[in-house]
Amino acid sequence: MNRAKPPFRADHVGSLLRPARLLQAREDFAAGTIDAGTLRGIEDESIREAVRKQEAAGLQATTDGELRRASWHMDFIYQIDGVSKEAGHLAVTFHNEQGDIEFTPAALHVDSKLGISKTIFGDDFAFLQDTVSRTVPKLTIPSPSMVHYRAGRAAIDPEVYDGLEPFWADLTAAYAEQVRRLGELGCTYLQFDDTSLAYMNDPHQRDYISSIGGDPERQHVEYIRHINESLSRRPAGMSVTTHMCRGNFRSSWAAEGGYDFVAEALLNELEVDGFFMEWDDERSGGFEPLRFLPKGEKQVVLGLVTTKRGGLESKDELKQRIEEASRFAPIEQLCLSPQCGFSSTVEGNALTEDEQWAKLELVVEVAGEVWG
Repeated sequence: MNRAKPPFRADHVGSLLRPARLLQAREDFAAGTIDAGTLRGIEDESIREAVRKQEAAGLQATTDGELRRASWHMDFIYQIDGVSKEAGHLAVTFHNEQGDIEFTPAALHVDSKLGISKTIFGDDFAFLQDTVSRTVPKLTIPSPSMVHYRAGRAAIDPEVYDGLEPFWADLTAAYAEQVRRLGELGCTYLQFDDTSLAYMNDPHQRDYISSIGGDPERQHVEYIRHINESLSRRPAGMSVTTHMCRGNFRSSWAAEGGYDFVAEALLNELEVDGFFMEWDDERSGGFEPLRFLPKGEKQVVLGLVTTKRGGLESKDELKQRIEEASRFAPIEQLCLSPQCGFSSTVEGNALTEDEQWAKLELVVEVAGEVWG
């Protein structure tokens, strides 16, 4: 029951904790004590080491750990033609067992026509491709939903786009061109990261959507349609997955609730090969939404191993939960991974690098014992 193409039985979302040397290099670069070339060289070395460790852990897919990024999504979005950076004004509240964290991320503004002038992260992917020795290089990028979700119409200059339809037409065309170019570079494993499709299961998030003029009952359906449009120029041989979590910032989360609200449309209508979905604790709900997974090739990657805490899950518990999930979807359509990345932003989650690698090794071991 091993899989020859992505997603794999043992897989992972993408981001990895930034090594101390790389964090120091970023501080030195910001202070002007090293130049961009020196910083790039330290990034290169850090990525080579991260690739070596992923391959040593037994993973079949390897990322660059997003080590060149400060943020899982904004480093990409700010490189789309027509998107500019502005000071953040919408505070996001993240939660953890100790309390709440207020975080105001930098915002975006669409101030001219959207497009793709260059292949975003193209050089980064080429470096990863040259670095791996026996694994499939995987690139993660934010889905087009993330350009719209946080601010909605308020982030779009009405003199550039007087309605959402032309905005979406240009945005999805830009994404389709990006996907086509990545295919030309040889990318065979691409992941769209999309927190909105998990956030919208939370009634508080749907209230927020309504408050900024969106349609809380239909927005996930529209996002699914636009993601499909963005994949319209996807080349043959490219596997595409989407990852959906409820927020991941310094071991905290922003939304709660099972996948029940979006599951039927998501699993049936989104034209991807696999869904990375988190089920690491009770705030994620049960596995019942998996009953909507159509029989066939689509895979659900069960995010059962948390990246928010360092303690290692037991093999027996993970196997029991995989068995529970298989009551709602065929086990041959299931895979295993951590529930999210280890460092969605440069700050990273509250665990050590050793704990991170132990969790990835655990995923590989359990998947081998369950699927062979």
